[in-house]
Amino acid sequence: MTKQENLNEKWDVQLRKGTLELVILAALKERRLYGLELLKLLHSFETMKITEGTLYPLMDRLKRDELVSALWHQEGESRPRKYYQLAQKGEQKLTLLTNRWRQSVEEIEYIIQNPGPQAIKKKGE
Repeated sequence: MTKQENLNEKWDVQLRKGTLELVILAALKERRLYGLELLKLLHSFETMKITEGTLYPLMDRLKRDELVSALWHQEGESRPRKYYQLAQKGEQKLTLLTNRWRQSVEEIEYIIQNPGPQAIKKKGE
């Protein structure tokens, strides 16, 4: 692994830690997904790749916190799958997290576009 790849990996880990709950709640906003389906969705984004060992404990916590609900569903002859969907409390948390995320992105973008102490002071006025 090159130095740049190692830096990217460290950045991605920190980014995931701060945003994974938001991403999962957003993924469940208008659809229900079973665990491996959710994992596959996350893996389709370079910075959101996690393991089953990370996903399922998080889903259990979100369920305990009443942010998501889970329902076992049998489809044909296949084994039953546990589907997750956003609960009402989860929708409220998603709105709060989304607003906070957008504010953070706006503030970070401002600093990137306007580096230096004078620009930062001006923003706070």
